[in-house]
Amino acid sequence: MKAMKVRLMLVMGYLGAVIGAGFASGQEIVQFFVAYGLYGMKGALVATGLFALCGGMLLYMAHRWQVSNYQGMLKKMMGERTGLLIDFLLAIFLFLGISTMMSASGAVFYEHLYLPKGLGVFLAYILVIAFLFTGRKGLIISYNVLVPFKVILLLIISCYAAFFLEKQTMEMYTAFMCPAEPRFWLLASLLYVAYNFALALVVLSEYQTLGQAGDSITGAIWGGLILGVLVLVNYMALYKFVPVIMQYEVPMLYVAGKISLTAKYVYTLVLWVGILTTAIANAYGFTQRFAGLTGLNYRFCLILCLTLALPIAMRSFSSLVSKVYPVFGILGILIISALLYRTIKDISRALYYCIMQYIAQRKEV
Repeated sequence: MKAMKVRLMLVMGYLGAVIGAGFASGQEIVQFFVAYGLYGMKGALVATGLFALCGGMLLYMAHRWQVSNYQGMLKKMMGERTGLLIDFLLAIFLFLGISTMMSASGAVFYEHLYLPKGLGVFLAYILVIAFLFTGRKGLIISYNVLVPFKVILLLIISCYAAFFLEKQTMEMYTAFMCPAEPRFWLLASLLYVAYNFALALVVLSEYQTLGQAGDSITGAIWGGLILGVLVLVNYMALYKFVPVIMQYEVPMLYVAGKISLTAKYVYTLVLWVGILTTAIANAYGFTQRFAGLTGLNYRFCLILCLTLALPIAMRSFSSLVSKVYPVFGILGILIISALLYRTIKDISRALYYCIMQYIAQRKEV
């Protein structure tokens, strides 16, 4: 029973970190998969395997090293100096992630609720502070409560759109169905997993102390596979409405509106929860680091960091996704490469000692 609880908590942590405003809005799926036409399907399948592999490797090494925070993981993976540099760059990404999530909240209010963008930004600001006021406890509790609700509704609406709505693509728009260069579909998929995994590293490292290594690794792999399925289903739903959805900052709300007005309102709630969970992850990671460096009170740093993110949050959500995330996807690739190297090295060393021990035993016989 405890083992299953640990696995489900890892799944919730992984899903909560990745399925944020960019994912739930459909903006990420459009830019990294739908924009590449049918090649985006291949990209979604590649992303599924990478999410599962990276999640499993991360928890494997976290237990091997007995590390329960992302700063420690970076130092173990990349060494003291390089780890500090990547830590600094990741902190910038987390800060920009806070702004992006609050900007997404504003986009939902402006585009679909016909309310001022500033109101949506400010409400996200208040709610993130409220959830994180208790620190790590608030992070884990918010994920255990909010993520299952978010994922179930997201899956229901996406599956309905993908399998039951009629395709509305017009032949005259064929030239616009693949606005990105098709040959770069694999790179887009790698960048998508990479920048999302940078945030997942921050969250999943905190779960290392919750249970045994096997249960944690299994939970992370499950979470990665579920993430991949959600990417694939969202791609199928959005691809039906190319090129119309290209002009929307929150394309999945447009798709939900094609189902019914009720579905659109429900999906607005899903999107809001997605915004909050990812904003919570970004804000927790950045505030924890900022407080550690400055020695200031955690709660004071939380309010200060979110307040400093407000001016950037007033910019366009889609422009933030298209400019900020691919750049930090490169940072994610460095993290994944280092993790892959360390994992292969550790497993190879363990396998070598097992073989040598077996040979020694055979000689004794």
